[in-house]
Amino acid sequence: MNAGRFSGKIVFVTGAASGIGKEIARQFLDEGATVVGGDISEENLAIAQAEFGEQFTPAIVNVTLENNVEDAIGLAMSKFGRLDIAVNNAGVSRGAPIIDLEESAWDFTVDTVLKGVFLSTKHEARAMKDNKDGGVIVNIASLNAHVPMHTGSGYASAKAGVEMFTKSSALELAKYGIRVNAVLPGLIDTPLTQRRITNLPLMEVWMTRIPLGRAGLPADVAEPTLFLASDAARYITGTSLVVDGGWEITGYPDLSKFT
Repeated sequence: MNAGRFSGKIVFVTGAASGIGKEIARQFLDEGATVVGGDISEENLAIAQAEFGEQFTPAIVNVTLENNVEDAIGLAMSKFGRLDIAVNNAGVSRGAPIIDLEESAWDFTVDTVLKGVFLSTKHEARAMKDNKDGGVIVNIASLNAHVPMHTGSGYASAKAGVEMFTKSSALELAKYGIRVNAVLPGLIDTPLTQRRITNLPLMEVWMTRIPLGRAGLPADVAEPTLFLASDAARYITGTSLVVDGGWEITGYPDLSKFT
């Protein structure tokens, strides 16, 4: 950790009240940033605010609603006058076999995962484009942008869309000095993955495909995210950083019997 690496920076993080997003917010705060944390859970935001203190400003936001996103970015701008870094992390998954998948479940997943990143990037970039030093956006995609999985067609498709949207954003926003990159986590131990993490037979199969032999922790994703947001990555844009313990090089296990 570099305690002053983000001193004076204003950071916006979606999905900031739990899991990977909360750890990203924590690490930015530890390294000197001021964080506006967006999340749909008012209860979890209140817990995060009590834990993090006055350098953390909560913003209730549903990333599928443009007015919510615009208001959250507006809060950052009205309170702090600028936005330097944004991490688009909010995500969900409602899965089922394709032949049984309800349209509403598909829409819920794709809207949150992909549309949410589009709306967030749109308003983050508007806030950043007049900055003298530009800005940085990091999108949290998934290894499933590259590797399909049983019952996860909507999620994997949306995360693949996030990766391509990241490249498109990097291309368009470079003229404003805004860098845009993606982080693609593999299996990470968070509240959202507990159904799988606690399924021991499933994990035995899964560990055969992860060379480093364990699920990742939120910190394992947060630290690469902060690297991409830092000046150390100043010549990196439009790329994807896979953070998966080597999982991608072995392929996806057949999880159909566990669904």
